[in-house]
Amino acid sequence: MPPLVSNCVRGTHAHALSRCNNAERDAHAKCGMAPSILRLSTAIMTTEHEVLVLFAHPAIRKSRVNRVLVDAIRGVDGITVHDLYEAYPAHDIDVAREQRLLTDHQIVVFQHPLYWYSTPSILKEWQDLVLQHGWAYGRGGTALHGKLLVSAITTGGSEESYLHDGPHQHTIIELLAPIRQTAWLCGMDYLPPFIVHGTHGLDRAAVDRHATDYLRTLEALRDGTFDLEAVREWPRLNRDLEIAIRSR
Repeated sequence: MPPLVSNCVRGTHAHALSRCNNAERDAHAKCGMAPSILRLSTAIMTTEHEVLVLFAHPAIRKSRVNRVLVDAIRGVDGITVHDLYEAYPAHDIDVAREQRLLTDHQIVVFQHPLYWYSTPSILKEWQDLVLQHGWAYGRGGTALHGKLLVSAITTGGSEESYLHDGPHQHTIIELLAPIRQTAWLCGMDYLPPFIVHGTHGLDRAAVDRHATDYLRTLEALRDGTFDLEAVREWPRLNRDLEIAIRSR
């Protein structure tokens, strides 16, 4: 399994540091830690790319929100929905197949409910098995370099509950630090998450609006019309889509 502390001071990920400015590189070299959010090449913002959605929900029939979100993007050109629990009911993950899917897509989305401040178990197992040393990270592990990774999550708690003075004591971005660090280690660019908060209190009209926003977000990322630089410091990717999505 990959270490949680970066190897930047040993030169393992010079590709990532090359995207930082001189001051950032100096800071990383001194502390050995990864940049909080990597800078992706401008190509991702100007060309169309295929989107792979790795969907993980162990009780999809009971889902009120995730099911509507994923149904909104099924069958859309350039978006591949890959339901991990459906594909691997016995958790017998086909590593070669998953690596081929990653190779064939430029944008990867982890869609799941937030379970105990993390992912459902199959998505963690997917990371453990698929992101192999020498393929996804480490010496010769360049297969994912330059790709974009986005988390699309739902929470029962309100947005205000995920603040330092709230009941959860941390922001969502802080809780997703292991995924952000994994993206860095693999040379990927990790954006703020797409989040639907307060799912227990949403009526169907509100859920449908979030599903429309989700589709718009993935289509804009696919088409290169999402302003990546404008959203990097946002708490969530869908804070204001009118600002984030540019017209061609």
